[in-house]
Amino acid sequence: MLAIAHACAVIGLDGVLVEVQVDFNPRAGLPSFAIVGLPDSAVRESRERVRAAIKNCGLQFPNKAYVVNLSPADIPKHGPSYDLPIAVATLAATDQIPLHQLENALFIGELSLDGRVRHVKGVLPIAYAAQQAGYHALYVPVEDAPQAALVRGIDVFPVETLGHLVEHLYGLCPISPYEADPLILEMPPPDDVTDFADIKGQAHIKRAMEIAAAGNHNMRMVGPPGVGKSLLAHAMPGILPRMSLEEALEVTRIYSVADLLDSRHPLMRHRPFQSPHHTISQAGLVGGGTLPKPGAISLSHRGVLFLDEINEFSSNVLEVLRQPIEDKVVTISRAKGSLTFPANFLLVAAHNPCPCGYLGDPVQSCTCTPNQITRYQAKLSGPLLDRIDIHVEVPRVDYNKLMSDTREESSSAVQARVEAARDIQRGRFANLPGLYANADMGVGEIQQFCIMSADARTLLELSVRRMHLSARSYHRVLKLSRTIADLNGSEYIEVNHVAEAIQYRPK
Repeated sequence: MLAIAHACAVIGLDGVLVEVQVDFNPRAGLPSFAIVGLPDSAVRESRERVRAAIKNCGLQFPNKAYVVNLSPADIPKHGPSYDLPIAVATLAATDQIPLHQLENALFIGELSLDGRVRHVKGVLPIAYAAQQAGYHALYVPVEDAPQAALVRGIDVFPVETLGHLVEHLYGLCPISPYEADPLILEMPPPDDVTDFADIKGQAHIKRAMEIAAAGNHNMRMVGPPGVGKSLLAHAMPGILPRMSLEEALEVTRIYSVADLLDSRHPLMRHRPFQSPHHTISQAGLVGGGTLPKPGAISLSHRGVLFLDEINEFSSNVLEVLRQPIEDKVVTISRAKGSLTFPANFLLVAAHNPCPCGYLGDPVQSCTCTPNQITRYQAKLSGPLLDRIDIHVEVPRVDYNKLMSDTREESSSAVQARVEAARDIQRGRFANLPGLYANADMGVGEIQQFCIMSADARTLLELSVRRMHLSARSYHRVLKLSRTIADLNGSEYIEVNHVAEAIQYRPK
């Protein structure tokens, strides 16, 4: 007898529907259990888990011939998430589950030998695929039900054991659809976010960070050790605008595929902050592997990617940042195909001015040779620096400021101004899908929205000629000027906006 259950594969960030076809031949002489359809080792091993789970749940597993086909057969099948649909289809093929209950339902989950249904990764894109395909029911592990319930328009049934699922399908012990707790949309604030109020001095650096947050502009901080570069970077998420529900779901899908979600708070409500170590590999940064997974730049999508001591990163690793910074996506190509992951992040880079860290420091003398300084600074290529909008030098903090009792401006106050500027940008780009902030503008949008006064145009022309700015730098100065004007509530870009934007170019 042939039975068909429905499952789903996760390719990149998208779910691809898979039919699990089980053919049971009670007249076969030699018992067998064959799985075809490009299964990997984890899928092939499911036959042992399925056999043991069915028996240990008190159900029958006739020792005859089974053929399991995972269709379409040209898509590789990975992981243990096919255990539950294979078990359900096997039970239906042996007349232990009514066939009509498998229609309009999708099953996902790993099986333990005792029949318990275990957590699998990538449930959110699977739920999206099921909802878009018109399925009425989605059966998932209990742990993954809160995540699947983020998708509206489909009933999510949390399955604890295979035996309980069989009883539900017969109507003996119904499983109630999961009802999302309203608190699921809330998330405790991260512990590692620094408040601006706790950072003494560095007013001009805070101003630069406010501009960067308002327009999603990349920035670089250069200064001697111990002046607060890392502390300032960790304060950046606290001044970024709060994520919309659309952005939160977009980020949550990435973290679902990477299996990094908290089961208690599955919706990512705070902007991500990624700070990879300088020994990270190219695949770790941009994504990759045999089964391509999102890297640090995709995990920082809609958030902050902080590269501390950026000069210590491998040159090959840094150069792969150029394309994602420009295109806001990263494409991973393999022999079997290409995958595209989103990578619209705010880059914050920090490093010392030289290997010893004290070049130009008024207190401590630099001990590096000119060749050492040249080699150290050459690790950051011109094309990469050209893609960073804001370059600032972070000086030592005066002792009197460190010991001052004066209360600094809080991150919440800065965030309010940033959100006001972002509201202006949302209205500006309302009819332009894909544009969220000024940094996302292309050449056409720059010409349309970056309208300057005559004095501002004259100043920009002089700056381009004297500083020998490239076309890319010219456009980045315009976008930065537009953000400064938005913070000031100005419809047009004035001369003071351009002057401030130009001072953030590298000297």
